[in-house]
This record gives sequence, structure tokens and C-alpha cells, in this order.
Amino acid sequence: MNTVPASHLPLLRVRGVSKRYGDRVALQDASFDLWPGEVLAVVGESGSGKSTLLDAIAARSRPDAGSVQFHVRGGGLQDVFAMTEAQQRLLSRTDWGFVHQNPADGLRMDVSAGANVGERLMGLGERHYGRVRATAADWLQRVEIDPARIDDTPRTFSGGMRQRLQIARNLVTQPRLVFMDEPTSGLDVSVQARLLDLLRQLTRQMQLAAIVVTHDLAVARLLAHRMVVMQQGRVVETGLTDQVLDDPQHAYTQLLVSSVLQP
Repeated sequence: MNTVPASHLPLLRVRGVSKRYGDRVALQDASFDLWPGEVLAVVGESGSGKSTLLDAIAARSRPDAGSVQFHVRGGGLQDVFAMTEAQQRLLSRTDWGFVHQNPADGLRMDVSAGANVGERLMGLGERHYGRVRATAADWLQRVEIDPARIDDTPRTFSGGMRQRLQIARNLVTQPRLVFMDEPTSGLDVSVQARLLDLLRQLTRQMQLAAIVVTHDLAVARLLAHRMVVMQQGRVVETGLTDQVLDDPQHAYTQLLVSSVLQP
């Protein structure tokens, strides 16, 4: 596993984030730091609060309490929820990416693959058609999609190809942080393996920080430097991935690990 680069400040600082839906506590007092170039896995069974946490820290849902700070370029740590909507949108188009579990939620299904990738570049002001198309073709190749399919729509792609296209769409603007919600869920095992290998290569090559929500501990072990284990909306254990999986301390983590290891 690659070494996390040293930095004086975390890239993301999450403190006391909580969220309720009526009487139900979906998230309670979640806190952690994420460092530049680090991949963090958030694990737990269905209903543990993983996706609620991801939506809160990605500013897709406002938490009821707590703070999320991001280290903006040249500006230090800034409270994401103190930003204007325009500032949040700019952040989501530049330094952040979001890979959905269902690729159709993160792609425009009726426009070409090239347009899906090029759209984020155009959102940042690139207007030269040739450069946009060349960059899109390059990124299709990087995520193992034949550039000859640049004019095909995602509807004609397999599930694995759609997910790789969604990754290209997110990474084309060279973000520093990508949120991933169950990125391999629903894919065949062989397709999952190729996608995980691609993600591991890209995060390492780009020194990309990522938060990966997954119920699959094998995905966490392969991709993540550190893990956050959630149960009933609370963070119950954190630590280096191998340490947590090989020597879990909390009873819930022990149950998760043993249930995976049992034949």
C-alpha cells in the first residue's frame, strides 16, 4: 500500500456531524480527519449511517450539527457549510468528485461519452472543441474504454463501462478529493476486480484523496489506508485498515470481520 504524503493540515476535517430524520438518529457525532492522498473506507452494514455521513461531508445534505472543513487551495481550512451555493458548486466541479453507486445517477445517459467527460472541463471555461475532445479521448483510454466509442452514449455501455466512464467524468478536472458510494456494488466479480485495480492505480498516480463507502471489507482492504467502522449512526472504531481488519477492537467490528471470514 502506498504511503500517505506528509502535510501539516488535513485535507478534510469532520467534527461532530449529526443528522436526524424525524425521531430517527441517522448520524451521531461523527468526527475524523482525511489527509492529502489518503484513501479512507467507511464500512458497516446497511442502515449504519455510511451514506448519510457521505452525503453530509460532500455537502449533498446539510447536517443538523457539526462542521465539515475543507483545505481550499491557498486558503487553509474553510467551513463547507459557510460557503455560498456558488462556492460549493465550484468546489464540486473542481476539487471534488462524487462517484455514485448507480452510474446513471452520475452520468447524462443521452449524451455521448465524450460529452460526459468534457462537460466538467467546459464548466471551468474550456471552449476549444479540439482540446476538450482530445482530453476526453485520453481519459476514456485511461479508464480502459476504447476511444473509438467517444460518440456512443452511456446507454450502449455495460455496467462496468458506465462506472469507469463516471470515474473519468469526475477525474478529468484533477480533483483532490473524490467521494465514492459503493462504487463496485452490483457488478460481476471479474468486473469488480478490474474496477478496483483501476481505482487503486488512479488514486496512487494522482495522489488523490478518497472516501469510499462500502459494505465489502475486501474492497476496504484493497483500496484504503484507514477505515472508519459505523454502527447505528455512530463511529465505533477507526484505524489503519490492516490493523482494524486483523485485530478488531470493538465487538461490532469483530462481528463484521468474523462474519466475512467464516465459510
